[in-house]
Amino acid sequence: MHRFLVLALAVTSLCSMSAQAPPAGRPLDWDKLQVEILERYRALVMLDTTSGHETLAVDYLKKVLEAEGIPTKTFAMNPNRANLVARLKGNGSKRPLLILAHTDVVGVQREKWPVDPFGAVIKDGYVWGRGTKDDKPVLTANLITMLLLKRSGLQLDRDVIFLAESGEEADPEGVGINYMIREHFDEIDAEFAMTEGGGATSDGTKVTRVNIGTSEKRPARARLVATGTAGHGSVPRLDNALIHLSAAVEKIGRWEPPMQWNETTSAYFGLLAGISTPERAAIYKALQDPAKAADAQKWLREHAPGEYSMLRTSIVPTMLKAGVGPNVIPSEAEATLDIRAFPGEDIDKLYAAMAKVINDPAVKIVPMPQTRPPSPASSLETGMYRVMRQVAGQIYPGATVLPSMSTSASDQAQLRAKGVPSYGIGPASTEKDALDYGAHGDVERLAVSSLLPFVQYVWNVVTEVAGHK
Repeated sequence: MHRFLVLALAVTSLCSMSAQAPPAGRPLDWDKLQVEILERYRALVMLDTTSGHETLAVDYLKKVLEAEGIPTKTFAMNPNRANLVARLKGNGSKRPLLILAHTDVVGVQREKWPVDPFGAVIKDGYVWGRGTKDDKPVLTANLITMLLLKRSGLQLDRDVIFLAESGEEADPEGVGINYMIREHFDEIDAEFAMTEGGGATSDGTKVTRVNIGTSEKRPARARLVATGTAGHGSVPRLDNALIHLSAAVEKIGRWEPPMQWNETTSAYFGLLAGISTPERAAIYKALQDPAKAADAQKWLREHAPGEYSMLRTSIVPTMLKAGVGPNVIPSEAEATLDIRAFPGEDIDKLYAAMAKVINDPAVKIVPMPQTRPPSPASSLETGMYRVMRQVAGQIYPGATVLPSMSTSASDQAQLRAKGVPSYGIGPASTEKDALDYGAHGDVERLAVSSLLPFVQYVWNVVTEVAGHK
């Protein structure tokens, strides 16, 4: 605790000065830099950038970057939801590298928090606050990397572009990555991109696994809408919309769409089998055995639903809506389905298969607006992925590096759809901490000890991929 308090107190000395990076070619003094890293991180967490207020972060980043001679540009459809782009020029022998992070965070229920959710309080070795995992570690690492590139004068073979984007968590207006790609893609066009969407797992003493995100499922939400005849609740009706809807939800909720594979998941489960207990390894290997795959999938569905979801399009009922009173049979009832489509899934064919499973003309499938396009997985054979895998082994010795497919969604989808291979990263957490204090949870926190290695990871990847050879 003493060391963390010393770091926190040292932050105040940095408000009017910048830590100095050494001349190009000389190793960085990370012991000194970690004070500034913690300062920048806490300053960003302290900003209440709940979706709709992202310009607060842009104003901070703009001030910090421009104070060190790094020019910035601001792009905004909505003045409260701005995006920032900063670019450090290379010699142009290679195409640019894009490092990006979103500035917005999800909302909070303050009564659930033991500390101020925007206080960036250091307690028990953690920084507590909304955004401490999603996505201000990546935002901080990208900011520090830009500052160190500028201070060091490192020669670059490619431009390094930093995008701080709005609206990843909630963007009904299309103010974030969709706006930047639609209106200003030339500002962020790159050969590779790196952002959130991966992470590392610690056993409490060392990092054991590093997941590099190379693929993700696509949201393809829909509503089930059942119709019938309205009437008095005292008179049973066979065409009661709620009865038809309930049967449809039951069928879809228990339906198992077929298992699918891609390069990422094949590598993921193959590598995972190599580091798991014999019993767990046998389950992963059985997935590829037609005679054993059904039993293996059943086990995953019951005991490891996240891994089960990686193998198929998932359909989960999440909301129900019907009725105006306890004595009124509604003429309409609806359920919302959170559908996460496996990459390459034909959505129209999926809806047709769902209709066959439901097999009820009283229930219609109504697609909801989609915010992310279909996108291919990023290759495991690029120079970018190879560097990320190599650097992970250097920063986290002994850890197994796995390509992973996210079952949720990020703004990598839009970049991949534009032909920019994009890779996901994230700081280390224990499995328990990721579960109890994870992104979007009632309380969010990140261990102070995981912040410095993560920044070093981002710095090493960027300098290896973009630095002059």
